[in-house]
Amino acid sequence: MSKYLSLLFFSSVLFISCSSDDDTPPVEDSVEVPLTYSFERDGVSTVSFSGQTTRILMAGELVSAMRNFDTATETSLQNMFAHEEGAQDFSDSDLNTSDKSLRSKTAASFDYFSANTAESTAIKETFENYLTAQINEVFPNENTLAEPGVAGQIADGSSTRYVNAQGLEYNQAFAKSLIGALMADQMLNNYLSEEVLNEADNVSNNNNDITEEGKSYTTMEHKWDEAYGYIYGTSVNPANPNETIGEDDKFLNEYTGQVNRDSDFNTIADEIFEAFKLGRAAIVAKNYDVRDAQAAIIRQKISEVIAVRGIYYLQQAKNKIVAGNQTSAFHALSEAYGFVYSLRFTRNNTTGESFFDSVEVNDLINQLLDDNENGFWSLTPETIDSVSESIAAKFDFTVSQAGSVD
Repeated sequence: MSKYLSLLFFSSVLFISCSSDDDTPPVEDSVEVPLTYSFERDGVSTVSFSGQTTRILMAGELVSAMRNFDTATETSLQNMFAHEEGAQDFSDSDLNTSDKSLRSKTAASFDYFSANTAESTAIKETFENYLTAQINEVFPNENTLAEPGVAGQIADGSSTRYVNAQGLEYNQAFAKSLIGALMADQMLNNYLSEEVLNEADNVSNNNNDITEEGKSYTTMEHKWDEAYGYIYGTSVNPANPNETIGEDDKFLNEYTGQVNRDSDFNTIADEIFEAFKLGRAAIVAKNYDVRDAQAAIIRQKISEVIAVRGIYYLQQAKNKIVAGNQTSAFHALSEAYGFVYSLRFTRNNTTGESFFDSVEVNDLINQLLDDNENGFWSLTPETIDSVSESIAAKFDFTVSQAGSVD
């Protein structure tokens, strides 16, 4: 059914020059951009990303449960990861009634994994193994002081951390790896994929304002919004999310905000939001060249968030090791470990592939664990610098910029 679309609060008109292959004079197309991420059709909002909000909330509960020594079991954690509709896996009844799950969207993007099911399965198993190991390795040693080769607890200032025999916090590895394998992968390599946005009759339906049955939005609009939801899905004000960027979840939103607080990267949150907003307005205007240009910006900037934060935690850990506090570095190293793992899901616009393939990521992770059973216990500042430089070399920033506090 065709419907007409109206936009609220337009702030500007962006004029884009486009020329055809036969060198005819460029044609000016206009894309009207609203002040906020607010789009309507017949007075009804066309923005919807409830599934993304649900998965972010599921991930938050699961990561918290990984430290619940009193009640968590291997079965309960695995069930939270692979939730089935109606199962009483979460404290939030809305999550229990949902048909969504974390597992189904982990390493599940069209561009990277539709023809690579073996790696997708292996990645899912990696997350399942974190949950199993937390229960079977860490939980039994809750009151044991960790030492090289022995899982247990370590003191980190006023906090108590729980690590495996190599000093790795499984809950941190799980959470930070999920930023890449779920949030970034679905955003960059699935919902912003040209193959997904243009699938089947999406273009003709969008051109004719034909909405999904019973919905106010076209399929193309919805796909773009689902990408948006993986960073802004739990925002206090999703239409204007940068008011609280970094405070709305413990995943991609938080670390985009953290990177944005660094003076070397203090435009990155605005760049991501403006690209999402302009790209969505371009879909409304049927200007797919502008849409794709904004998708490219988002891919680059989200990839930078992951890389910058990985280097940041590596360098913070190095500083502690240099100061003689090896075990106090384990928390930052565990976070860095997850961000390094997440590099697999970044997107290089030049190649159309990840900035780091699986072999490169595994090599970096093996370096961090020092290729031996003691892992972080024997990690050196020199190795940390080597890994940091390897990451920065793929981007247009330095280790010093990414590793600084401000």
